[in-house]
Amino acid sequence: MERHTIITVKDLVKQYGDFTAVKGISFEVYENEIFGLLGPNGAGKSTTLEIIETLREKTSGHVTVDGFDLDKAPDNIKKIIGVQLQSAGYYPNLNLTELIALFSGLYNRPVDAKDLLARFNLEDKARAKFKELSGGQKQRFSIATTLINRPKIIFLDEPTTGLDPQARRNLWELIQQVRAQGTTVVITTHYMDEAEFLCDRCAIVDKGEIIALDSPDVLIDKLVAGGFERKKEVKKANLEDVFLHLTGRELRDQ
Repeated sequence: MERHTIITVKDLVKQYGDFTAVKGISFEVYENEIFGLLGPNGAGKSTTLEIIETLREKTSGHVTVDGFDLDKAPDNIKKIIGVQLQSAGYYPNLNLTELIALFSGLYNRPVDAKDLLARFNLEDKARAKFKELSGGQKQRFSIATTLINRPKIIFLDEPTTGLDPQARRNLWELIQQVRAQGTTVVITTHYMDEAEFLCDRCAIVDKGEIIALDSPDVLIDKLVAGGFERKKEVKKANLEDVFLHLTGRELRDQ
């Protein structure tokens, strides 16, 4: 089945003086997939995303997003993407309903705040200030705000860092729900189990270059076919499964 390409990155380079952070990488993201950019700190993945998001200028290369050329139509790209803000991007003394109204005004998009909060299990926090939320609640709200302008693509940068297992699994389910409603998701994460669970395909970036790109299953099968064996026998469950089985999967945000 032929898939529609929604992001094309070709020969992308980003230099800071004598240092080259991104060294001519190329990849495509398909419409309605969850695509992961994986790599160690300093690999160039966040720089790559910020260029696509129009937040950082590239040195050279070519980027198109849903047919819009980054060089010629950055404003058109901004209208069709949603970018997850870090905590510092929110006014801490505004409550969630007020923050949604603020973003709604900025995007000139009417939004039913109650419905949006309900989709992310935050309806009981409508009058709570952002600074009063737990870590998991803040992350859920930050993803909710990426949807206010009804984007075709959302970018999530390490969305589950610092969350407990229940909050983490809940966020995985929410990301899958966002994709199920027709949104393309581009995600960075340091958790390989997260990438394996969520991503249709992922690119592994190291030292500014893509060193592998495929589905998690194919990447794992290639490694095994090359003779790789784990030193420890693979079990049918892991310690996180034990933790969730014993403590339950329900969220504990209080």
